[in-house]
Amino acid sequence: MSPTLDQMREAQRALESPLFSGLPGDIEVSFEFFPPKTEKMGETLWQSVQTLEPLDPRFVSVTYGAGGSTRERTHEAVRRIVRDTAIPAAAHLTCVQATKEEVDAVAREYWEEGVRHIVALRGDAPDADTGYAPHPGGYENAADLIAGLKKIADFEISVAAYPEVHPDSPDRQADLDNLKRKFDAGATRAITQFFFEPECFFDFRDKAAAAGIEGEIVPGIMPVMSFAAVQRMSGLCGTAIPDWMEGLFDGLDERPEARQLVSATIAAEMCRRLYAGGVRQFHFYTLNRAELSYAICHMLGLRPKA
Repeated sequence: MSPTLDQMREAQRALESPLFSGLPGDIEVSFEFFPPKTEKMGETLWQSVQTLEPLDPRFVSVTYGAGGSTRERTHEAVRRIVRDTAIPAAAHLTCVQATKEEVDAVAREYWEEGVRHIVALRGDAPDADTGYAPHPGGYENAADLIAGLKKIADFEISVAAYPEVHPDSPDRQADLDNLKRKFDAGATRAITQFFFEPECFFDFRDKAAAAGIEGEIVPGIMPVMSFAAVQRMSGLCGTAIPDWMEGLFDGLDERPEARQLVSATIAAEMCRRLYAGGVRQFHFYTLNRAELSYAICHMLGLRPKA
């Protein structure tokens, strides 16, 4: 996909002016949280939700552990967001270790409680060594799950996309074919796995368009909280870590405040380059910490709504 004239002008303006100056704040954002394991973690999550709420996110989502291991805590976190905030809440649902009837029952309960948005995922196997296998009475994959959800209610549905190919996919084309099946089944948008080079997203966006995928594709942004944790997660999901990145975090293990400044700088610069390439929707993996995501949104021109 060739850059538009507006994108070329924006890129030129970015080169000629201070990197973040004068941005109009014409972006839309969403945020992802994970269900807390302890009361203290619950307080941190809720403080983060309250910090980010004034940015008027399109939605916030709450993740779901492998094999449904966090089902009840996910449900409670979503319930509280619906009850105590004005933010649309999205609940993650997966196919693993559950029958269709069990998944459908959870979806119906969400709808009755006012949840209108589901993040529909195949899910990861509880035991990484054995690999994923559909439950004998469950949904086979994300596309199958989406079709089932659409029979229950007219949910808004977000799905996952992998700019660097899902680890279980044989190749790029198979991955794109799977993403298209999810959109054809009724998905509203795709949110990408995190990545660290803007060109990675642009290349994926172009290939998706060439494959006939017309739905919204939103980049997933994960500011680095811990470089060791990022290395671990990247290994699981197939995300490439640029060679330069390790050097920037070297020596900061015992300096969390300095590490946070470096992390914000890297993520904000990538978002600025994505913005110059026409991106106006961003999804932040917050890891239940608000300040990094808030700072990046601020640098992109987004301000609290009155």
